[in-house]
Amino acid sequence: MDKDAAAVISARRLVKRFGTLTAVDGIDFEVFASECFGFLGPNGAGKTSTIRMITCVSPVTEGELLVDGLDVRHDGRRIKARLGVVPQEDNLDPDLPVRQSLFVYSRYFDIPAPVARQRIDEVLALFQLQDRANEVVDNLSGGMKRRLSIARALVSQPKILVLDEPTTGLDPQARHLVWQKLRLLKGQGVTMLLSTHNMEEAAHLCDRIVIMHLGRILAQGTPADLITSHVGEEVLELQAADQEEKTQVLERLAGLGDVTVEDVEDVVFVLGLGPHGPHVAAELLRQGQKARLRRATLEDVFLRLTGRGLTE
Repeated sequence: MDKDAAAVISARRLVKRFGTLTAVDGIDFEVFASECFGFLGPNGAGKTSTIRMITCVSPVTEGELLVDGLDVRHDGRRIKARLGVVPQEDNLDPDLPVRQSLFVYSRYFDIPAPVARQRIDEVLALFQLQDRANEVVDNLSGGMKRRLSIARALVSQPKILVLDEPTTGLDPQARHLVWQKLRLLKGQGVTMLLSTHNMEEAAHLCDRIVIMHLGRILAQGTPADLITSHVGEEVLELQAADQEEKTQVLERLAGLGDVTVEDVEDVVFVLGLGPHGPHVAAELLRQGQKARLRRATLEDVFLRLTGRGLTE
């Protein structure tokens, strides 16, 4: 990833308002060629509003947004021609056979029929849908429809692939198949923009991530760097049977020094123990405390920055 090269997508002080609601509040980010760039955040964070501006579906309120060097305010049609978009909700035509639905989509991009047929064969093979090519879309399983949505977005051979929750509702086998194909596409030079709630998915696919909350970017970086800088290598989880036991646990932890303690319902999370983690966990276990020391994950970063409470 050459950071000296011009960004494929560049946002400066980007703002999106809906009346008095500010959905995106002056954010800056850059996406470079051949990388997978992820947007993480709880509901209402501003992820979808940002993606809708990038895909020229929703106008920018303030700031600058360039996609492949083109201004979204003036070059929406040219930008859309360079994008492949996989929406969160499948919008396939349920009454068309699979192959015909892809061919109809190709006509929106003025792709010559012989070229379109070749590309359709390629994407059906890529997502293992060849044997369903003549099946009516409505007869496909949910997982097959999701794979078809991604396959459709590739028919135009987009420079930038925008994926909004691409594996929602997929079983583990189908999800890993999609991840494998997306990694293959990234290796072939396709730039990807990914919005997801699946932390494992973000860690598997994304080179860099921004974590959004209430319209602002709280942190950005590689998954590994975000984990190290915001959580540390390991997390200690302690489970208390009742409030009295939890109080005792918190009193024990008070003497550990410069660590972060998060008290959430019946579980206490301890971050930043560093090399002392195994010793502390072993000592708590000897005292009869339910303790588990595990490797920190991107989900820990997400929850620490955005809160562990339910947001709507």
